[in-house]
Amino acid sequence: MFLENYCQITDDKISFTRQQASDFAKQIADDFNPLHDIQAKRFCVPGDLLFSLILERAGLHKEMSFKFSGMVTDATKLTIPTEITTAASIVDDNQKEYLNMSVSGDYTKSSKTITALTRAYVEFSGHTFPHILVELMKECQVMINPTRPMIMYESMSIHLDNLDFEEVTLKLSSTTLDIDGKRGNACLSFDLVSKGQVIGNGKKFMLLSGLRDYCQETIDNIVTQYNDTKAQYLTQR
Repeated sequence: MFLENYCQITDDKISFTRQQASDFAKQIADDFNPLHDIQAKRFCVPGDLLFSLILERAGLHKEMSFKFSGMVTDATKLTIPTEITTAASIVDDNQKEYLNMSVSGDYTKSSKTITALTRAYVEFSGHTFPHILVELMKECQVMINPTRPMIMYESMSIHLDNLDFEEVTLKLSSTTLDIDGKRGNACLSFDLVSKGQVIGNGKKFMLLSGLRDYCQETIDNIVTQYNDTKAQYLTQR
């Protein structure tokens, strides 16, 4: 269980310290979204950590879809299922839902297969900003609010042709950004590739808020600040 350092399990309840969630974002996902900083006022646990825990506990299905419905904080204690037949939810002690998922098709609990997919997806997902979204915003001539840069993970889905692999990479296949006023819905489509063959595909959906007219200088400053934060963290490790 490579995720054991990034969560706490007590009486079948899973929780996260700010340090654990932040470490996962930075060390595993290479994600420096300020929402995952320990001192962030609106701190939240990375959605990719929840996704990874689901696969590790309940297995990997050929068809899987996930929809996030709430922000998990360091004060949240979750119940995460260990088996999914068709659908399930992640809830807290008050039955508040944070994520729901649906699955179908064959599944595996092979640790090598699940770890390979988890690490590949999380690495791809963590590089969404600035690598992919900045170019997409430039194409659409909009940008996020530089003082409150809100980019939220909304949902994702994966289809696999087979589960017989122990190495896999994700390759971006297409991107779209639908704009509705000050909100934008980004869709990142990707292929799953193993040993040179496409073995599946998927989509990740993200919500961008506070959109305004694109300004290259402002975007450059946002990216520079992001890269500086990353460089400072790596230097201190």
